[in-house]
Amino acid sequence: MSEVVKYSREGEIGVITVNYPPVNALSHAVRSGLMSALSQGQSDDAAKALLLVCDGRTFVAGADIREFGKPMQEPGLAAVIDAVESSDKPVVAAIHGTALGGGLELALGCHYRVALASAKVGLPEVKLGLLPGAGGTQRLPRLTGARKALEMITTGDFVSAGDALTAGIVDAVELGNDARAVGLAFAGEVVADNLPVRRVRDLNDQLAADKGSDVFEQFRAGLTKKARGLFSPFKCVDAVEAAFTLSFADGMKRERELFMECMDSPQRAGLVHAFFAEREVSKVPGLPADTPVRDINSVGIVGAGTMGGGIAMNFVNVGIPVYLLEVKQEALDKGVAIIRKNYENSAKKGRITQDQVEERMALIRPTLAYTDFSDVDLVIEAVFENMAVKKEIFGQLDKVCKPGAILASNTSTLDIDEIASATQRPEDVVGMHFFSPANVMKLLENVRGSKTSDEVKASVMAMAKRIKKVGVLVGNCYGFVGNRMLHQRGAEATALVNEGATPQQVDKVLTDLGFPMGQFAMSDLAGIDIGYSIRKERRKNGEDIPASWLDKLAEQGRLGQKTQAGVYKYEEGNRKPIPDPDVDALIAEFRKEQGITPREITDQEILERCMYVMVNEGAKILEEGVAARPLDIDITWIYGYGFPAYRGGPMFWADQVGVKTIYDTVKRFHDTVGGKQWKPAALLERLAADGKTFGEL
Repeated sequence: MSEVVKYSREGEIGVITVNYPPVNALSHAVRSGLMSALSQGQSDDAAKALLLVCDGRTFVAGADIREFGKPMQEPGLAAVIDAVESSDKPVVAAIHGTALGGGLELALGCHYRVALASAKVGLPEVKLGLLPGAGGTQRLPRLTGARKALEMITTGDFVSAGDALTAGIVDAVELGNDARAVGLAFAGEVVADNLPVRRVRDLNDQLAADKGSDVFEQFRAGLTKKARGLFSPFKCVDAVEAAFTLSFADGMKRERELFMECMDSPQRAGLVHAFFAEREVSKVPGLPADTPVRDINSVGIVGAGTMGGGIAMNFVNVGIPVYLLEVKQEALDKGVAIIRKNYENSAKKGRITQDQVEERMALIRPTLAYTDFSDVDLVIEAVFENMAVKKEIFGQLDKVCKPGAILASNTSTLDIDEIASATQRPEDVVGMHFFSPANVMKLLENVRGSKTSDEVKASVMAMAKRIKKVGVLVGNCYGFVGNRMLHQRGAEATALVNEGATPQQVDKVLTDLGFPMGQFAMSDLAGIDIGYSIRKERRKNGEDIPASWLDKLAEQGRLGQKTQAGVYKYEEGNRKPIPDPDVDALIAEFRKEQGITPREITDQEILERCMYVMVNEGAKILEEGVAARPLDIDITWIYGYGFPAYRGGPMFWADQVGVKTIYDTVKRFHDTVGGKQWKPAALLERLAADGKTFGEL
């Protein structure tokens, strides 16, 4: 019998114990061990009921990711669950930690389920482009009814033990932290009360209640908006519906067919890549895992504007006090009031309690004095993009902050080494680039300067996890990874409009690819003035930045959503972009001034010029070592810029399109469109010549 699953007996209860650290994943050894232990329990005449329990910190938390992409070895999970459910002796699952994916499906195959109050359950397969493939779509609705099963399966979200009890997923919830003791007590009651074997597959009351309702059409209509472009959520609905229209056996066959359709979808490959890349990105090449990390128990933030306030919320959300500094009382009061308003809105929506609002606000210490930063462990500067201002601030911080304090800039484009030069401690200076809105967006682009110490790099990466961000460590150059690529796409999108496309045509190509918004709608959200001030700064530094109709919009005070007019116009209280004839006229006038005769531009050209320029720039970023791996770029774009996760990120997507195809097109644009942005990256050229992919680097 497998070492990872053991059978023993306590009194009249046969105990099947899974012990496969770290999360008791359903490996081949576990599946085989379960079959063997179950057989042993069945033949043990002294066992009147069986208990399934797991050692360690959790119940079975899903499939074994070490077996992803490998052929499935028998027994498959569905066969194991069928054997459990077919047992003549009652089988009780005792759940602690998390029962996820195949783990919850296994528990649903048991006849009774008891959970610790701290436990959570869920079927998150949809987040990998899949659906539950071992009966989850057939058994769950037999316990919960259609609506709750659809909610859980189409979102992949976890539910608490209390909610699982209310929904009928578990039969009892107990306090304490000993799942084995709780399970033995429950199984003892099953024996004492002579409770019958209760197979979920035979339960029909919930099916009868929802049969013929319009809940499935409602969910499909809702998904059209919420899961736009995604494949698997709709297949999840089809699978759950099969539980209501087919026999259990036929429903299981239908679930398997739909599961295989998801397996064959390119979206699954993209989502699986994104899943693994997110876990890998925290392991920084060249940075030893045992690098010391500095204690960070208090934070100072310079600037109480939109970014500074949002950054402050990340820290107080996890109990870290923040000194929030502004130069004027009025600006400070306004910043603190906006933070309070954000928290009050969250409380109104039931996301936090009013007590939590007050707890978090109490951790914010407004100040007008740099001297209040004298004992903080980390300072983040979050003022506007102006090198002279940033250097002046860092000079001040250098004077007042204690030795060992980390000094970070939230700059989105500027040179970290030049900022560090304003201090006597460049080894303690780093970039921490949060994305707007900073309290919502998951990406934290940590930027290493040439002298940033390993300890500081490790500390900011650890801090990203602590404040529930996805941290990516990147090198120092103009725009780092995300904005450097974005600026190339933005320049190309603008050039396409100069040549004859409309802003809405460009945006539609990008949203059709899966982005939540297009280039110009995004400019309106960020503020047209942001790009305008960056272009002015770069022109002042002698860079050849061409004239733009976007500059004219900024000069007219059309700054985007905040003024209800930018590239698009906006109605009060509505963020939906509306095409504006005045902007069409302004663009036509700009073309005339520049001597441009507009031409018809195809959607395919827009796709290639906006996306391939990003891939080419990404290849240059990899060549230069600004990003260590293609996955660093992919995660930056998925979590910072809304790149559709089901496409896996720009470099993974490039592999799907074909590196040779992209190289040939980049070379053609270099000859026809011109500009240094179209000079093929040496890495792109080499991969194309060798028939290799970015994924093979």
